[in-house]
Amino acid sequence: MKKIAIVLLLFVTTITFAQNKNAKASIEVDGVCLMCKERIEKAAIKAKGVKSAIWNVKTHELKLIYDERKTNLKAIQQSIADVGHDTKEIKATDEAYNSVHPCCLYRDKEVQDDHKN
Repeated sequence: MKKIAIVLLLFVTTITFAQNKNAKASIEVDGVCLMCKERIEKAAIKAKGVKSAIWNVKTHELKLIYDERKTNLKAIQQSIADVGHDTKEIKATDEAYNSVHPCCLYRDKEVQDDHKN
């Protein structure tokens, strides 16, 4: 019986410490310009546990380094959606989307075309 308890204790301890304090992830975030870049990166950094957030305007890829013990990708994506930018998993509310600068309305085909050059 003691052996089972020790094995269970070791298993639980291993799971607890298995979370990475420097986890790396990459997510797609919609946006079109440098103002979007600043807004997306600030929103990601504000999420507790995010250490680094760099968004690429051309590829729409947000590269993250974060502490899995303090946050998760869903919480980070929600923080980004709250400032008006869509991710693959979480779409910004219409209210949040409409709060961004008119130049940043990435769902609008005309705005997308304006930023292609």
